[in-house]
Amino acid sequence: MSGQTKVDIGRTSKLVLNVYMGVFFLYMFFPLIIMMVAGFNDYPQPSVTVWRGFTLKWFGALMQDTRMWTGLANSLFIAACVIVIAMLQGLAGALLITRLQSRVTGLLYTIMVSPILTPGIIVGISTTIFWRDLGVGGGFFTAILAQSTFISSFAMLMFMARLQRQDISLEEAALDLGATHAQAFRRITIPFLKPTIATASVIAFLQSFENYNTTIFSIGGEHTLVTEIGSRMRFGLSPTINVIGIIFVVLTVIFATTYVLFRERERRKAAAIEV
Repeated sequence: MSGQTKVDIGRTSKLVLNVYMGVFFLYMFFPLIIMMVAGFNDYPQPSVTVWRGFTLKWFGALMQDTRMWTGLANSLFIAACVIVIAMLQGLAGALLITRLQSRVTGLLYTIMVSPILTPGIIVGISTTIFWRDLGVGGGFFTAILAQSTFISSFAMLMFMARLQRQDISLEEAALDLGATHAQAFRRITIPFLKPTIATASVIAFLQSFENYNTTIFSIGGEHTLVTEIGSRMRFGLSPTINVIGIIFVVLTVIFATTYVLFRERERRKAAAIEV
């Protein structure tokens, strides 16, 4: 194969890759662009094909929508509670499975992961029925427990992946030097798990905040932001929903940019220290 042929093949491959990446990003972001544009349309329904002029009135309408703001506050409250429960249960399950040397480890793993494989509707309904028989009606309590049931399993899998890379000899050395199990866990294991705790907390927050199937069947007469949006779809949505999407997209870009800049600064500091 001649050198010119190799160059032509390389250019063709690069062109195909660029076209593929362009189509991929267009597929990913085009719906978001359409959604954001519709939020500035004066048309009373979300639309970009029927354009009646640029407006910001839907932002004002969202500011006056008390049910939306109440739903947002409820979503944040539930997510905060779910994070705490999911971190504790997930870490406990991961420690049990990774440190327990027994024949029942496989069975325990299957049982603890099973909530992920269970449809959210089943989790929500079963939680409501169980607590209703105990005299507890649907509300924040049942919604938090229902969500924690499967979100804890996600956290457990993340903790397991981290714990399997931990050097157990460090804890054993601490115990030999007189530390208690609690001290060894607090001084060695917890610092080792800090990156996973942060990541699992973010995943738990997102899983809780955007959850609909489980929440709608377990929250009773209360509502979250997602369930409120879902209930309004039966009567037709207004562009205020698009405004919510715009706000979340902007916040996501800001947080992602800040995170990348922070990591880059930390990388530069580490490189400077090594030099």
